[in-house]
Amino acid sequence: MRVLLLGGGGREAALAWSLARSPLCRQLFVAPGNPGLTDGDCRPGLDPLDGLAVAEFCRAEAVDLVFVGPEQPLVAGLVDELAARGIPAFGPSRLAAELEGSKAWAKAFMERHAIPTAAHRTFSRLDEALDFLAAAPWPVVLKASGLAAGKGVVLPASAPEARAALESMLDGSAFGAAGATVVIEERMNGPELSVFALCDGARGWILGSARDHKRVGEGDTGPNTGGMGALAPSPLATPALLKQVRREILEPVLAGMAAEGRPYRGILYLGLMLTSAGPRVIEFNCRLGDPETQALLPLLELDLLEWAERIARGGHLPAAADPPLKPGCAVCVVLAAAGYPGPVRGGERLEGLDGLTEPGLLAFPAGVARDAAGRLCSAGGRVLGLTALGATAAEARARALAAAERVAFKGVHYRKDIGA
Repeated sequence: MRVLLLGGGGREAALAWSLARSPLCRQLFVAPGNPGLTDGDCRPGLDPLDGLAVAEFCRAEAVDLVFVGPEQPLVAGLVDELAARGIPAFGPSRLAAELEGSKAWAKAFMERHAIPTAAHRTFSRLDEALDFLAAAPWPVVLKASGLAAGKGVVLPASAPEARAALESMLDGSAFGAAGATVVIEERMNGPELSVFALCDGARGWILGSARDHKRVGEGDTGPNTGGMGALAPSPLATPALLKQVRREILEPVLAGMAAEGRPYRGILYLGLMLTSAGPRVIEFNCRLGDPETQALLPLLELDLLEWAERIARGGHLPAAADPPLKPGCAVCVVLAAAGYPGPVRGGERLEGLDGLTEPGLLAFPAGVARDAAGRLCSAGGRVLGLTALGATAAEARARALAAAERVAFKGVHYRKDIGA
């Protein structure tokens, strides 16, 4: 097949690595890609949000399948637009992607289908939100309903902080249009777990699990980020727990979406909290996570391209057991630029990448560019993901951190407790 992968971050770097190694892949294009990619033919001028341009590229290059990496084009309905032009695309439809595109809609959907989640209320008016907040059980979580690049969640430490956060969210200064509607919910307690399922509209295969680390500082301190690293599989994801997740969450979601005329085809990310009452949904994503993808894909025994193409063409998954993972663990450590998750300055040259060649060690470029001399340099907040495989989480973590010490750029920072 000739395949077009849309996106350009660390997740897409891992996807490009995986798709390019499928025996079914004859040619891989990545749009826009990034200058650090070594898998695929990057097309930096092709905008994934421009459906017409994507369709014209597919016709010109005889593309057999479009694999959509990031959430923005999915929520905007790119899969529908391509399907209307006869181009198979892997990912949920616009209506199905509303599970991620609107936290308010997702919460209402879970209520309708008795899917366990936190108690919540949704607001678009500040006065009503403040009135509710004044009487709400403490502590609370504030969530921008729309897409906010993984940063639309606020965990206020006090009532004044919560009021200030609500004001900045609803007036647009914090998250723009994504914060025009805010979900206020109870703060659940327990460890977090990410579960990824490959879905055909009726049935889902659980691909695996991961533990994401969102806070910028070690010991889960500091502000939320898009993700500072991940461990896969999560040691919490026992076979019994995954059966419970399937029974109480995955299958009701797929049945509910189908019943509402929104059959879910693509990757479904279940962001869960393991509370004393059982697993409850924190959020849904309509695609693979970043950086969980960088840890999960190297462990997959499954040929992701084969099944993505089948689902994109309307096919179904066999009623078989979930695909197995390779033995061992993977840890991804994100190397971030100075100032992240706040404003960052790019242009810092990356040193040491040439030495990362040993088996079981992968470097996935994300926020990078080329300088005038063609050298790789930083160009974003999360610059690079380093993934290491090991027999145990401790071994994988030690290998990832040893690799991180060999990569240098001015202001680099990373967490040393990923997977600990």
